Amino acid sequence: MPTLRLTNLKVGAIVSPKPENGKATQVFYRDDQLQGFGLRVTSQGAKSYFVEKRVLGKNKRITIGKHGQITPVQARKEAQRLLGEMTMGKDPLLEKRKAALKGTTLSKAFADYLSARKDLKSNTVHDYKVSIEKSLADWLDVPLTAIDKDMIERRHSQLGKRSPARANNTMRVLRAIFNYAMDKYEDNQGAPLIAFNPIDRLSKNRGWYKVERRRTLLKPHELKPWYEATLKLNQETTRDYLHFLLFTGLRRSEATKLTWHDVDMTERTFVIPDTKNKEPHHLPMSDFIWELLNRREAQSESEWVFPSPLRDGPLKEPRTAVAKVTEHCGIAFQLHDLRRTFITIAESLDIPAYALKRLLNHKFSNDVTAGYIVPNTERLRAPMQLIADFIKGKITND
Repeated sequence: MPTLRLTNLKVGAIVSPKPENGKATQVFYRDDQLQGFGLRVTSQGAKSYFVEKRVLGKNKRITIGKHGQITPVQARKEAQRLLGEMTMGKDPLLEKRKAALKGTTLSKAFADYLSARKDLKSNTVHDYKVSIEKSLADWLDVPLTAIDKDMIERRHSQLGKRSPARANNTMRVLRAIFNYAMDKYEDNQGAPLIAFNPIDRLSKNRGWYKVERRRTLLKPHELKPWYEATLKLNQETTRDYLHFLLFTGLRRSEATKLTWHDVDMTERTFVIPDTKNKEPHHLPMSDFIWELLNRREAQSESEWVFPSPLRDGPLKEPRTAVAKVTEHCGIAFQLHDLRRTFITIAESLDIPAYALKRLLNHKFSNDVTAGYIVPNTERLRAPMQLIADFIKGKITND
């Protein structure tokens, strides 16, 4: 390996090697005064300064920069600095990587987390983004390592003054991001660069807000005024969507994403392929639902059962319609209240527990017997019709 004093004049005079057998080649030149400092010249004409030294038993070569972008004097000064660190047993590349990882911002870690969690549904991702990008907007460019326990405690308290539920949800998402980062970002020895999860402070100090689960629903005597209020909506699609939720007990996103490909009008069944528990949800149609879908199919020009009236795609959450229905009948409700109403009616009609769980697509956790039951959509037809008859009886009763 040739040696010479690496000066601007001599480096500029070095001729690039010729390719061998059509393949690129390279030549290394060592500085004759600073051991470990050198120049790499390729057959493509590139000239790059480097340092090379054994660190903890392993040979390490680090590129300093390209000739022309930096001078030999600048490269020599940087080489002396790097060789000094390497003499002390430090790997500059590893130290640079560790510094970069320690500087990972909340925004970057959140993006990495979402990229890794391929099982998250679009609605869940949207909710997570609302929690982080709105509630913690001023933290997005802050390194994770700079977010400490006191900051967590103060922000949780601030958010809780407006909405305890949102405060808890935001911190749960942030806790998941930190858990991911603790496992993802580590040094070459496998040691985590983030040693603890600051959200643990809330658990140790019992700082989580106690949020009661919503128990609101439409009471039997409210079904008729609510139904009559929905009939005053201008958009038929929105009106049918609200009725569909009430008569099926589906989650709002499950209904909006329903396509005609998922509907079998001959068999009078439909399937929700993408569900919360990741298991397809097969349901029979009650007479009310069959009539609703039959009417919609006859006039449909979209692949979606409930298409958006404003854009190409499925219906979005009709918040304006919900507000108008409340205004017309004086009954405040949310879309998930319709699912709770369906469940409550089903339970009041003494529908067997297994049938009720199948109607709702709930998993049978730790239930050995349920594991032997083969789901049969037809066996759900009678319970589905029984619930529909109850609702129809209330909305038509004078």
